[in-house]
Amino acid sequence: MKKEVLGNCEPEETRVAILEDGHLAELLWERHALKGIVGNVYKGRVENVIPGISSAFVNIGYEKNAYLYITDVIRNSHNSPIDHLLKKGQEIMVQVAKEAIGTKGMKITMDLSIPGRYLVYMPFQEHVGVSKNIQEDAERDRLSSLVEKYLRSVLGSGGCIVRTEAEGAEEWELEREIKYLHRVWDSVRKKFDSLPSPCLLHQDLSLTLQVARDLLSEEIGIYLLDSKERYEEVVEFVEKLAPELLPRVKLYTAKTAIYEAFHVDPAIVAMRQSKISLPSGGTIVIQEAESLCAVDVNTGRFTGSKSQEETVTQTNLEAAQEIARQIRLRNIGGIIVIDFIDMRKASNRHRVVETLTNAVRRDRAKTRILPITRLGLVEMTRERKRESTMSLITEECPECNASGRVLSKESMLILIQREIRKLTRGKPGGSVRVLVKPAVAEVLRSHLQSFERNVHRAVRIQSDPSLNWEDYKIIIE
Repeated sequence: MKKEVLGNCEPEETRVAILEDGHLAELLWERHALKGIVGNVYKGRVENVIPGISSAFVNIGYEKNAYLYITDVIRNSHNSPIDHLLKKGQEIMVQVAKEAIGTKGMKITMDLSIPGRYLVYMPFQEHVGVSKNIQEDAERDRLSSLVEKYLRSVLGSGGCIVRTEAEGAEEWELEREIKYLHRVWDSVRKKFDSLPSPCLLHQDLSLTLQVARDLLSEEIGIYLLDSKERYEEVVEFVEKLAPELLPRVKLYTAKTAIYEAFHVDPAIVAMRQSKISLPSGGTIVIQEAESLCAVDVNTGRFTGSKSQEETVTQTNLEAAQEIARQIRLRNIGGIIVIDFIDMRKASNRHRVVETLTNAVRRDRAKTRILPITRLGLVEMTRERKRESTMSLITEECPECNASGRVLSKESMLILIQREIRKLTRGKPGGSVRVLVKPAVAEVLRSHLQSFERNVHRAVRIQSDPSLNWEDYKIIIE
């Protein structure tokens, strides 16, 4: 598979698009005014400890306190209650695990992890783990023994996760990275001892550098950036981190905007659509809510050429592929419920779940898929560290109050008639002037005779484009 990474760097925001075979597969976003804080390490102060929900709320310097659950409190081997572990006013070192999403505050942990290119150092753990994507036993043993060796000699304590990128890495590369992680951790500890709470102890890399650290590999054909300043930062970073990958980092200098040239902008616009067409003619409908995301699969105009079971199965198989692509592209996390079309054969249901399982393997976020039910429902979860793309680029509709729907034209007609009768107390005579949205005005005019008969008055309808859909003005004359 051909993979390309495109960085669009502007004064207000940075966007990084990951293309697979020329199609947008993933979009990473960083608004500079609201810079992401996942991965940042803070010195926080415990504000409240609530045993009833085994949680604490910690002030790390933001308007809303961060949420700390008991399982994220380190050194709790005796399963002690949280009020035995933390006290109000206590200063603790924490790391942001999830950004604030909707009405929920940010989630933090005391089990820190400091990522590098090959390793993730965990100061409060004691084991060395190796990525399951490294499958050869000899290579796993080699990496584990080398990391264990330098972990004890350089850092003295702590644990590590060996990342997939470490496969084939030289001994000196691993040693260099462990020494780099040691310098970072040493700086964090010194700041914790000397600075007052709440304060920032360690900030994760900018988005363009995170991509260079976490994604740039032999699989990536090119990492193209349209900002000379960001390009030079990435070049300097890659020279130290993985100089063999430096030829893959390029500066985009063409006059046409980078996302326009690579047809990324239309794909971003299409993300706002709730209905997505499938190749055969079927459709999927994606509806995001704060607590979960519902996905509905429909056959649409696809009727197939054989049996109904085969038509339905074909639609579901296409939908499984597209759903995996869309939830990754839209960064939809949390609980996802998929309503596949009912299939009679258990073998077909198994094929659909297997197709979905295989499709989400490209996703870097952790997913868990449960078996399909007899009703055709599949429940799955996807790791959520940041808000979804839709939550980032949109806001609540002022006309529909975020419901996604407004009163129908007929409902507006009935509502206005009812309001006029209330204002006039049903007394006949005189005239009424009604100001509404143009589309609503058109319907009111088409029902003018019955309208006037129902309110017992002459009615004059006027259009006012400045009004919201459900707004109207009634003037008794």
